[in-house]
Amino acid sequence: MIRFKYLTTLLIMAFLFGACKSLNHSKAQTNQSNVTNLLEKRYQTLLEYPIDSVSFPRSMDLKTGVIKKVPSKDWTSGFFVGNLWQLYTLTGDKRYKERAALWNTYIEKEKFNNKTHDMGFKVFCSFGKGLEVEENKKYKEIIVKSAQTLCTRFNKTVGSIRSWDFNKDIWEFPVIMDNMMNLELLFEASKISGDNKYKNIAIQHANTTLKNHFRKDDSCYHVLVYDTIAGRVKNKITYQGFNDDSSWARGQSWAVYGFTMSYRYTHDKAYLNRAEATAQFFINHKNMPEDGIPYWDFNDTSIPNAPRDVSAATVMASALIELYTITKNEAYLNYSNKVINTLSSEKYILGESVNGPFIFDHSTGNWPKKDEMDQPIIYADYYFLETLLRKKSL
Repeated sequence: MIRFKYLTTLLIMAFLFGACKSLNHSKAQTNQSNVTNLLEKRYQTLLEYPIDSVSFPRSMDLKTGVIKKVPSKDWTSGFFVGNLWQLYTLTGDKRYKERAALWNTYIEKEKFNNKTHDMGFKVFCSFGKGLEVEENKKYKEIIVKSAQTLCTRFNKTVGSIRSWDFNKDIWEFPVIMDNMMNLELLFEASKISGDNKYKNIAIQHANTTLKNHFRKDDSCYHVLVYDTIAGRVKNKITYQGFNDDSSWARGQSWAVYGFTMSYRYTHDKAYLNRAEATAQFFINHKNMPEDGIPYWDFNDTSIPNAPRDVSAATVMASALIELYTITKNEAYLNYSNKVINTLSSEKYILGESVNGPFIFDHSTGNWPKKDEMDQPIIYADYYFLETLLRKKSL
């Protein structure tokens, strides 16, 4: 635990002290110590969560204390495992690594699941994070097989990977912005196997998304429905946003992260330009709160009383650290620092009384369905830990 305290202190101290310039030194030290202790206890809850193949933790209702548990086929299953791998990297505590390896075994079967586009979220956020920790031939084989399965959802006429299979009577061929996040699995599969077919499909999907998914103000639509006969766009709609023309905050984060990541693998300047334009839209939006944690949708008419979305902030914070390494634009690093600073507080870190494997409160899952509203959600934690590690590598 000594290494944990040392690393966490290094990562948080500068941000917390920077926010406490008007306070005296001893008070700033006390605040920093409180935050470190809170995070330490939250991280410990991940080790205490019992291993169960059909109970991957997804979110938690703090009013009832009920944890929403899902099987491996759920799109969020890989995040908890990824959190364990990242905590091992952060702390050096082998218990996280051992726990992650055990949970990984319950996700492996997803490499055959062709009923979903979320192969990257499930497999790469778990096995991919494992590969960052250790050289593992089996993990590489699982990633390549998962990429093969994901490619079965690619339509050459549309030039995209199909997202959802439900609502087939309404959506002929839906593609959601979230799907950009699954391309990293394909890029890595080509690196591992030496076969460029996975990378080529990823590029085609990214190019189609680049062409059709964005508005003139550089925001993005959530869902595009395509015609499979001609490959044309039929509808531009939302499924999780405020309305079809609104800017769903997490969707904007997926876009910036996805195109920044795609630039890393291709060096296509068009991807970089897109990531920068949408990042500027996001961080400079008139409805962005001062603390950097966006409302769940920038166009919710109930702002400033609308729910926040920590997950949108952490996805963007992680993406912008990578974007900063490419562009050296300080505005990107400043936003990421602001998010780390804001979340390093008792307002957002869950208290000791919360008995669940989560770190932060105040994420919003699916507002239109009133599902997972203002709750701890697992992927908010995942991208926060990734942000810390990316920040540490600078």
